[in-house]
Amino acid sequence: MTGKIFAFMLIFLSSAAAAQPLVLDTPQGKLIGQPSASNEAISVYRSIPYALPPVGDMRWKPAQPAPAWSGERIATDFSPDCIQSPYAEGSFFYRPARPASEDCLYLNVWTKAQADEKRPVMVWIHGGALTRGSGAIPTYDGTNLANKDVVVVTLNYRLGVFGFMAHPELSEESAQNSAGNYGLLDQIQALHWVQENITAFGGDPDNVTVFGESAGAWSVHLLTASPLASGLFHKAIAESGARLDTRVELKQETSAGVSAEAAGLALAQAVGATSLAELRAIPAHQLLSASEAARFRTDGIVDGWVIPEQPYAMFAAGRQNKVPVLLGFNSEEGTTLGAGGNLPANDDAYISRIKGIYGDLSNEFLSVYPAEDIRKSTLDAFRDSTFGWNMVTWANLTNTVDEQAWLYFFTRRPPGPNADALGAYHAAEIAYVFDNVHTLAAATEQDYQLADTMSDFWVSFARTGRPESAGQPTWQAWTDGQRNYMLLGDTVAAETDLLPTHWPLHDRIMAARRR
Repeated sequence: MTGKIFAFMLIFLSSAAAAQPLVLDTPQGKLIGQPSASNEAISVYRSIPYALPPVGDMRWKPAQPAPAWSGERIATDFSPDCIQSPYAEGSFFYRPARPASEDCLYLNVWTKAQADEKRPVMVWIHGGALTRGSGAIPTYDGTNLANKDVVVVTLNYRLGVFGFMAHPELSEESAQNSAGNYGLLDQIQALHWVQENITAFGGDPDNVTVFGESAGAWSVHLLTASPLASGLFHKAIAESGARLDTRVELKQETSAGVSAEAAGLALAQAVGATSLAELRAIPAHQLLSASEAARFRTDGIVDGWVIPEQPYAMFAAGRQNKVPVLLGFNSEEGTTLGAGGNLPANDDAYISRIKGIYGDLSNEFLSVYPAEDIRKSTLDAFRDSTFGWNMVTWANLTNTVDEQAWLYFFTRRPPGPNADALGAYHAAEIAYVFDNVHTLAAATEQDYQLADTMSDFWVSFARTGRPESAGQPTWQAWTDGQRNYMLLGDTVAAETDLLPTHWPLHDRIMAARRR
């Protein structure tokens, strides 16, 4: 055999070995996975059913465990996304649509561990306003996190009208007289799946961290509030999202809006359905279109069961699940969310608008967000009211269960078109958290270094409850007396007292809304 032929045979044999499927025996049955395309040391198992398909009479019912199977299940491709409409072309968050179905309750696992190694588990809950998204988005690829010796799980959960629809008949058929939080119940069922199955993937069911961004962070917050999720996870990471402002309630109107049941009745009337049976018979895409036309609101609902009471009241009284938390937000959250549009024409128009909204608090508001730079003040106020106050307040209220909180402030402007105008936009940190900055338009060495550091911090927190990264400053825990945080940007620095004049103002604004 000549040298060239021998070399060719070695390449052929090594390629064939790399292409060999991976067979894993799990409590549900055998899975056929495959090595990660970017790192053959990582095994990937996709489209694993964690719940029965929520179709037919199962539409708007709590998720039920998926049964075991016989034989081998192919787990090499992602499942369809849950039913949704894609972001409009031209939107910053637009991506090509993927197949979508009501039969969508599947999850995906990345691991390089052997069974029974008991590595920390990180369960990612995607964002998208509870109306869009999936566990299959390339930025969420778990390969690089799994290479840092954790087991990574991403999942789908019901969205929009399919995940958050309430109706009096749904409450009546529920043993708990509850309705509306089906997307959250999906997430809870996925966490039950982790408890029952993750050991086969080398994960530790006694060391599970839930993490998510935007609506995924809302979900993490509501899971921390829900008694149904107690004991299913042990640490929580929330990036730019919590629900400490007043939430919609199942049966009564609040400052957040009409009751969830009333909203469901209005949608039923809009689609001409006179009963729950008729609502369940409407084809999925028709129901989706009708709900969007009616501007049906999607949100976690205070239903007395999944979410027993207003989250702020629960956290203030120490009735949330007892877990340490890592929390934070970005410096220019609003640039991709429309907050910089429709600005007042001049200083006087800005001041008039603020006085009309904030009344007695307007002078304090204008001292924090002055008229001298209307765009910056508008963006900063949006960031702080929508994200910053929620994250800082959650950090403060963690002491009610005697747990530690760790706060970050992300300021890195990812390179790419309009980088200066976009700044550290909403969701900008995700590629760094997953160590996937290769998905950015023009990542630099600085971006790769920051991604390595941030993913180290996140993995360390999942492993031990303390965010650490070799060679980086010591991240001190947040307390109300020592308001420590980590600056994550062009530099990584341990700082104190983030935006100290902002939070007392928003405390007063939110207290007035609660009243």
